[in-house]
Amino acid sequence: MNLVAGLRDTMTRNFRQMFRSPACWVVILIVAAIHLTTEWQGGPESRRLLGWYLNFGLSREGFLGGKFWTVFSYGLLHGSWWHLGMNALFVLFIGSRIEFVAGAAVLWRALVFGIAGGGICHLLLTPANGSGHVLVGLSGGCLALILLLTTLSPRSRMMPLPVSGRSLGLGLIFASLLLSMLNLLLSTRQFAGISEVLTDYGLGGIFKMGHACHLGGAIAGWLYGRWLLRPRISLESLRSERMRREVGK
Repeated sequence: MNLVAGLRDTMTRNFRQMFRSPACWVVILIVAAIHLTTEWQGGPESRRLLGWYLNFGLSREGFLGGKFWTVFSYGLLHGSWWHLGMNALFVLFIGSRIEFVAGAAVLWRALVFGIAGGGICHLLLTPANGSGHVLVGLSGGCLALILLLTTLSPRSRMMPLPVSGRSLGLGLIFASLLLSMLNLLLSTRQFAGISEVLTDYGLGGIFKMGHACHLGGAIAGWLYGRWLLRPRISLESLRSERMRREVGK
Protein backbone atom coordinates (compact mmCIF):
# COMPACT_ATOMS: atom_id res chain seq x y z
CA MET A 1 0.00 0.00 0.00
CA ASN A 2 2.84 2.40 0.85
CA LEU A 3 4.51 1.70 -2.51
CA VAL A 4 1.27 2.34 -4.41
CA ALA A 5 0.61 5.49 -2.43
CA GLY A 6 4.15 6.72 -3.02
CA LEU A 7 3.86 6.09 -6.75
CA ARG A 8 0.52 7.89 -6.87
CA ASP A 9 1.96 10.89 -5.01
CA THR A 10 4.94 11.01 -7.38
CA MET A 11 2.71 10.94 -10.46
CA THR A 12 0.47 13.64 -8.99
CA ARG A 13 3.47 15.83 -8.24
CA ASN A 14 4.87 15.34 -11.73
CA PHE A 15 1.58 16.29 -13.36
CA ARG A 16 1.42 19.44 -11.25
CA GLN A 17 4.93 20.33 -12.36
CA MET A 18 3.89 20.02 -16.00
CA PHE A 19 1.20 22.65 -15.64
CA ARG A 20 3.54 24.91 -13.64
CA SER A 21 6.33 24.92 -16.23
CA PRO A 22 5.69 27.93 -18.48
CA ALA A 23 9.03 27.67 -20.32
CA CYS A 24 8.16 24.14 -21.50
CA TRP A 25 4.81 25.29 -22.80
CA VAL A 26 6.45 28.19 -24.61
CA VAL A 27 8.79 25.75 -26.39
CA ILE A 28 5.88 23.50 -27.36
CA LEU A 29 3.76 26.42 -28.59
CA ILE A 30 6.62 27.78 -30.73
CA VAL A 31 7.35 24.51 -32.54
CA ALA A 32 3.62 23.73 -32.82
CA ALA A 33 2.90 27.14 -34.36
CA ILE A 34 5.74 26.69 -36.87
CA HIS A 35 4.55 23.23 -37.86
CA LEU A 36 0.94 24.40 -38.11
CA THR A 37 2.13 27.08 -40.53
CA THR A 38 3.99 24.52 -42.64
CA GLU A 39 0.95 22.24 -42.74
CA TRP A 40 -1.24 25.18 -43.73
CA GLN A 41 1.17 25.88 -46.60
CA GLY A 42 0.90 22.31 -47.84
CA GLY A 43 3.13 20.29 -45.50
CA PRO A 44 6.81 19.34 -45.62
CA GLU A 45 6.37 17.61 -48.99
CA SER A 46 4.94 20.73 -50.63
CA ARG A 47 7.00 22.46 -53.31
CA ARG A 48 6.03 25.78 -51.78
CA LEU A 49 7.96 24.84 -48.63
CA LEU A 50 10.88 23.07 -50.27
CA GLY A 51 13.03 26.19 -50.05
CA TRP A 52 12.01 26.73 -46.43
CA TYR A 53 13.15 23.28 -45.37
CA LEU A 54 16.32 23.53 -47.44
CA ASN A 55 17.18 26.91 -45.92
CA PHE A 56 16.38 26.05 -42.30
CA GLY A 57 16.72 22.26 -42.18
CA LEU A 58 20.21 20.84 -41.61
CA SER A 59 22.20 19.19 -44.38
CA ARG A 60 25.91 18.82 -45.01
CA GLU A 61 25.70 20.62 -48.35
CA GLY A 62 23.77 23.53 -46.90
CA PHE A 63 26.02 23.93 -43.88
CA LEU A 64 29.22 23.77 -45.92
CA GLY A 65 27.61 26.19 -48.37
CA GLY A 66 27.40 28.86 -45.67
CA LYS A 67 24.05 28.15 -44.01
CA PHE A 68 25.59 27.95 -40.55
CA TRP A 69 22.36 28.93 -38.82
CA THR A 70 20.84 25.60 -39.80
CA VAL A 71 22.75 23.87 -36.98
CA PHE A 72 20.19 25.58 -34.71
CA SER A 73 17.16 26.30 -36.90
CA TYR A 74 16.55 22.66 -37.87
CA GLY A 75 15.28 22.01 -34.36
CA LEU A 76 12.27 24.24 -34.95
CA LEU A 77 10.99 22.25 -37.94
CA HIS A 78 9.29 18.84 -37.90
CA GLY A 79 8.35 16.33 -40.54
CA SER A 80 4.91 15.37 -39.21
CA TRP A 81 2.49 15.87 -36.34
CA TRP A 82 3.57 12.52 -34.93
CA HIS A 83 7.21 13.66 -34.96
CA LEU A 84 6.25 16.93 -33.26
CA GLY A 85 4.02 15.18 -30.72
CA MET A 86 6.75 12.80 -29.57
CA ASN A 87 9.24 15.62 -29.04
CA ALA A 88 6.60 17.76 -27.31
CA LEU A 89 5.90 14.95 -24.84
CA PHE A 90 9.62 14.68 -24.05
CA VAL A 91 9.81 18.42 -23.41
CA LEU A 92 6.72 18.30 -21.23
CA PHE A 93 7.57 15.23 -19.15
CA ILE A 94 11.34 15.69 -18.84
CA GLY A 95 11.68 19.43 -19.32
CA SER A 96 9.11 20.24 -16.64
CA ARG A 97 11.19 18.40 -14.04
CA ILE A 98 14.32 20.28 -15.09
CA GLU A 99 12.49 23.62 -15.07
CA PHE A 100 11.08 22.88 -11.60
CA VAL A 101 14.46 21.86 -10.15
CA ALA A 102 16.93 24.10 -11.98
CA GLY A 103 14.89 26.89 -13.55
CA ALA A 104 13.82 28.00 -17.01
CA ALA A 105 17.27 29.31 -17.98
CA VAL A 106 18.81 25.85 -17.55
CA LEU A 107 16.00 24.34 -19.62
CA TRP A 108 16.57 26.78 -22.49
CA ARG A 109 20.34 26.30 -22.44
CA ALA A 110 20.01 22.52 -22.43
CA LEU A 111 17.73 22.62 -25.47
CA VAL A 112 20.05 24.96 -27.38
CA PHE A 113 23.14 22.92 -26.47
CA GLY A 114 21.37 19.70 -27.42
CA ILE A 115 20.18 21.03 -30.76
CA ALA A 116 23.66 22.32 -31.61
CA GLY A 117 25.39 19.16 -30.39
CA GLY A 118 22.97 16.96 -32.26
CA GLY A 119 23.42 18.97 -35.43
CA ILE A 120 27.21 18.87 -35.29
CA CYS A 121 27.27 15.14 -34.60
CA HIS A 122 24.82 14.57 -37.46
CA LEU A 123 27.10 16.44 -39.85
CA LEU A 124 30.10 14.41 -38.72
CA LEU A 125 28.47 10.96 -38.74
CA THR A 126 26.02 11.18 -41.62
CA PRO A 127 26.77 8.50 -44.24
CA ALA A 128 28.24 9.91 -47.44
CA ASN A 129 25.46 8.42 -49.55
CA GLY A 130 22.84 10.07 -47.38
CA SER A 131 24.40 13.50 -47.10
CA GLY A 132 21.57 15.07 -49.09
CA HIS A 133 19.10 14.22 -46.34
CA VAL A 134 17.70 17.26 -44.53
CA LEU A 135 17.51 16.84 -40.76
CA VAL A 136 14.64 18.44 -38.83
CA GLY A 137 13.27 18.02 -35.33
CA LEU A 138 13.87 18.78 -31.69
CA SER A 139 15.20 15.30 -30.88
CA GLY A 140 18.73 16.48 -30.09
CA GLY A 141 17.37 18.91 -27.52
CA CYS A 142 15.10 16.23 -26.04
CA LEU A 143 18.03 13.83 -25.58
CA ALA A 144 19.98 16.65 -23.93
CA LEU A 145 17.12 17.11 -21.46
CA ILE A 146 17.07 13.41 -20.60
CA LEU A 147 20.84 13.20 -20.08
CA LEU A 148 20.85 16.41 -18.07
CA LEU A 149 18.19 14.98 -15.77
CA THR A 150 19.97 11.63 -15.37
CA THR A 151 23.28 13.43 -14.72
CA LEU A 152 21.81 15.71 -12.06
CA SER A 153 19.94 12.78 -10.43
CA PRO A 154 22.11 9.71 -11.11
CA ARG A 155 20.65 7.65 -8.25
CA SER A 156 16.99 8.47 -8.83
CA ARG A 157 14.71 5.83 -10.29
CA MET A 158 13.58 6.86 -13.77
CA MET A 159 9.96 5.72 -13.58
CA PRO A 160 8.36 3.82 -15.19
CA LEU A 161 11.67 2.09 -15.97
CA PRO A 162 13.18 0.22 -12.99
CA VAL A 163 16.65 1.69 -13.56
CA SER A 164 18.70 4.46 -12.03
CA GLY A 165 19.34 7.75 -13.78
CA ARG A 166 22.99 6.86 -14.26
CA SER A 167 22.15 3.53 -15.92
CA LEU A 168 19.52 5.09 -18.17
CA GLY A 169 21.88 7.87 -19.26
CA LEU A 170 24.73 5.51 -20.06
CA GLY A 171 22.35 3.18 -21.89
CA LEU A 172 21.00 5.96 -24.11
CA ILE A 173 24.49 7.18 -25.03
CA PHE A 174 25.71 3.66 -25.77
CA ALA A 175 22.63 2.78 -27.83
CA SER A 176 22.84 5.99 -29.86
CA LEU A 177 26.55 5.45 -30.47
CA LEU A 178 26.02 1.83 -31.52
CA LEU A 179 23.18 2.67 -33.91
CA SER A 180 25.14 5.60 -35.38
CA MET A 181 28.17 3.42 -36.05
CA LEU A 182 25.97 0.64 -37.45
CA ASN A 183 24.27 3.14 -39.74
CA LEU A 184 27.66 4.23 -41.05
CA LEU A 185 28.75 0.63 -41.52
CA LEU A 186 25.63 -0.41 -43.42
CA SER A 187 26.04 2.55 -45.75
CA THR A 188 29.28 1.09 -47.13
CA ARG A 189 29.37 -1.09 -50.24
CA GLN A 190 30.61 -4.14 -48.31
CA PHE A 191 27.63 -4.22 -45.93
CA ALA A 192 24.90 -2.72 -48.11
CA GLY A 193 23.31 -6.15 -48.48
CA ILE A 194 22.67 -6.38 -44.74
CA SER A 195 20.77 -3.11 -44.90
CA GLU A 196 18.56 -4.52 -47.66
CA VAL A 197 17.85 -7.67 -45.62
CA LEU A 198 16.86 -5.59 -42.59
CA THR A 199 14.58 -3.50 -44.79
CA ASP A 200 12.92 -6.66 -46.14
CA TYR A 201 12.18 -7.72 -42.54
CA GLY A 202 10.63 -4.34 -41.76
CA LEU A 203 13.56 -2.99 -39.75
CA GLY A 204 14.80 -0.45 -42.28
CA GLY A 205 13.01 2.37 -40.49
CA ILE A 206 15.43 2.08 -37.59
CA PHE A 207 18.21 3.53 -39.72
CA LYS A 208 16.11 6.39 -41.04
CA MET A 209 16.14 7.97 -37.58
CA GLY A 210 18.71 10.58 -36.62
CA HIS A 211 20.78 8.42 -34.27
CA ALA A 212 23.84 10.65 -34.72
CA CYS A 213 21.71 13.64 -33.75
CA HIS A 214 20.50 11.75 -30.67
CA LEU A 215 24.09 10.93 -29.77
CA GLY A 216 25.24 14.53 -30.08
CA GLY A 217 22.31 15.81 -28.05
CA ALA A 218 22.88 13.22 -25.34
CA ILE A 219 26.57 14.10 -25.07
CA ALA A 220 25.72 17.82 -24.91
CA GLY A 221 23.22 17.21 -22.09
CA TRP A 222 25.71 15.09 -20.16
CA LEU A 223 28.47 17.69 -20.51
CA TYR A 224 26.13 20.47 -19.43
CA GLY A 225 25.07 18.44 -16.41
CA ARG A 226 28.70 17.81 -15.44
CA TRP A 227 29.40 21.52 -15.80
CA LEU A 228 26.48 22.40 -13.51
CA LEU A 229 27.79 19.94 -10.91
CA ARG A 230 31.34 21.31 -11.02
CA PRO A 231 32.88 22.46 -7.68
CA ARG A 232 32.02 26.09 -7.06
CA ILE A 233 34.29 28.63 -5.38
CA SER A 234 32.56 30.22 -2.41
CA LEU A 235 33.61 32.72 0.24
CA GLU A 236 33.61 29.94 2.83
CA SER A 237 35.90 27.75 0.72
CA LEU A 238 38.30 30.67 0.21
CA ARG A 239 38.41 31.31 3.97
CA SER A 240 39.05 27.64 4.66
CA GLU A 241 41.86 27.58 2.12
CA ARG A 242 43.46 30.69 3.65
CA MET A 243 43.27 29.20 7.16
CA ARG A 244 44.80 25.99 5.89
CA ARG A 245 47.72 27.89 4.40
CA GLU A 246 48.22 29.97 7.53
CA VAL A 247 48.24 26.86 9.75
CA GLY A 248 50.77 25.24 7.46
CA LYS A 249 53.25 28.14 7.79
